[in-house]
Amino acid sequence: MQDHDIDQVMGILCREVRRFSVPVVTEISAKRRDPFHVLVSTILSLRTKDDVTREASRRLLQRADTPTELLALQDTVQKLIYPVGFYKSKAAVLHGIARDLLEKHGGKVPDTVEELLTFKGVGRKTANLVVTLGHGKPGICVDTHVHRISNRLGYVRSRTPEETEFALRKKLPPRYWVVFNDILVTYGQNVCKPLSPFCSRCSVQAFCARVGVTRHR
Repeated sequence: MQDHDIDQVMGILCREVRRFSVPVVTEISAKRRDPFHVLVSTILSLRTKDDVTREASRRLLQRADTPTELLALQDTVQKLIYPVGFYKSKAAVLHGIARDLLEKHGGKVPDTVEELLTFKGVGRKTANLVVTLGHGKPGICVDTHVHRISNRLGYVRSRTPEETEFALRKKLPPRYWVVFNDILVTYGQNVCKPLSPFCSRCSVQAFCARVGVTRHR
């Protein structure tokens, strides 16, 4: 893929993903732009299917709409978020985040990646989602789908999601920063799958270098 093809590729993908469901954290943020809700639901979503994350987030946020309410729940958090992946450790992470928010930030979720990374259990993916979906500020969230597809297209050459984020910050037009994650995650879940992508169904195959693709459908 040539750098100047990005506008065509993004235009096509924007149309294509409309027939699929959006990622669950985006769905939650669309109902209510709340940095705390985005932070909690993103933590729950890690290594967990969207359907499970959606219900666990609903149960927890109905009881804990603020850091103060979350901290007061104590051991109940595990029961509310089960069966998300690693629910016991995630409950501990959420308690720690709620405590730090209250003690160090006046109960407000920070709006910079750098500040968010000081919380235990918060990585760059989570921090960028909170900044973009929670605060409406520019950022590029890179998960496994974004990392894989950006490299598969040949748009960047990077070894890790973090390297991909910084490569994209240098070359991806700012108008695509916030939507890039939603579009590529949705496309990666439904068409450009990890092991055997549906290249025959792909509307951007003419632009794709198919880097690393050894088997496709």
